[in-house]
Amino acid sequence: MTDASLRHPRDVLFEEGDAVPDLPVCDHYCGVEARMRKSLDLQAELGPVFDVTLDGEDGAPVGGEVEHAHLIAELATSAQNRFGRVGARVVPVDHPAFVPMLEVLLPRAGDCLAYLMIPKPRHLADLEQAVSIIDALAAQAGLTRALPLHALVETHGALRDVFAMAAHPRIESLSFGLMDFVSAHRGAIPQSAMGVEGQFQHPLVLRAKLEITAACHAAGKVPSHCVVTEFKDSDALQQAAEKACKQLGYTRMWSIHPDQIRPIVDAFSPTAAEIDQAAEILVAAQAADWAPIRHRHLGRDQLHDRASYRYFWQVLQRAHRTSFSEGPQLPAEVRARFFADPWGA
Repeated sequence: MTDASLRHPRDVLFEEGDAVPDLPVCDHYCGVEARMRKSLDLQAELGPVFDVTLDGEDGAPVGGEVEHAHLIAELATSAQNRFGRVGARVVPVDHPAFVPMLEVLLPRAGDCLAYLMIPKPRHLADLEQAVSIIDALAAQAGLTRALPLHALVETHGALRDVFAMAAHPRIESLSFGLMDFVSAHRGAIPQSAMGVEGQFQHPLVLRAKLEITAACHAAGKVPSHCVVTEFKDSDALQQAAEKACKQLGYTRMWSIHPDQIRPIVDAFSPTAAEIDQAAEILVAAQAADWAPIRHRHLGRDQLHDRASYRYFWQVLQRAHRTSFSEGPQLPAEVRARFFADPWGA
C-alpha cells in the first residue's frame, strides 16, 4: 500500500455526525480596549492555541454596550484577527441592548467572528429566542454561514435544561458561569465555593459542572470550564485546569488574564509519553488499514482496534490543537502524516 493510499483516521474511525467542534482549549476573555488589543497581539505571537472573546457584557460600560459593539466589530475585522479565532460576548436576550448590539456586530463583523457567546439564558426558551433573533438578523445582514453560538449555563433553569441546550443544533459549546451560579443560591452556597479550591469541593457546584460536561459529550459539543480568579497563583491555576480536564471531562477553559493562558494550555495538553504512544499505535493501525493490531506498551502486549484508535486519534488532535507557534508538540513525521495536506490541518 502506497503512502497516498493510506486512509486517514477521520475517514475511517467516525460515523457521520460524530464530529465534535475543533476548538482551542483556552477561551480568553477581555473587555477593556487596551487588553483586547494586547490579547490579539499575544494570540498572533503564540498561535491559535487560544480563542479571544471580546466581551460586550461585563467588559462594556453600563449603557455603553452598543458603542462597545462598534469597537468589537473594528477589532474583529482588523488585521489583528490573524487566525479567525475571535469571538464576541453579547448581553442577555432580555437586555435592551441585545438587538442593537447584534445590528452592529452582524453586518460589520459577522463574517469574521468565530462565534457569539450568549450569557444568562434562564432556560431553553431563552436560548431558542436568542438563536431565532440572531439568525434572523444574520439573514438580514446577508451572512451566508450559520454563525457558531456558545452559551453560558449560570442559572437554575439553564442547568435544568442543559441537555436540551447542548443538543440544540446551533450550539457549539456550553460554558459554566460559576460566579452567577453561586450567587443565584442567595447565600446557600458559601463564597469559598467561588475560589480555586472550593469550586471543586462543594457538591452543588460539582453537580453543575458534571451535568454540563455530561450534556455536552452526549450531544457532541464542547464543555468549557469556568474562570479561576486567583490569576497570580500559577500553581493553583495549573491544578484547577488539570482537575477540570482530567477529572471532570472539560475540553476547554476560560482565561481572564494573559498569565493564565499558558498554564491552561499546558494542563490540557497530552504528555510526551501519551503522544508517543498514540502516534505509534495510529501509525501501525494505518499501515494495517485499521484492522486490529498488537502493540507492546510498558512491557505488555495489548490488542487495539477501532474503539481504542478513536481515543488515540483524539490524543493526537489535542496535541496538535495545543501546539504553540514557536515549537509544535507533535513530531514532524506525525504532523506531516496526519495534519498536513492532502488531509488538511
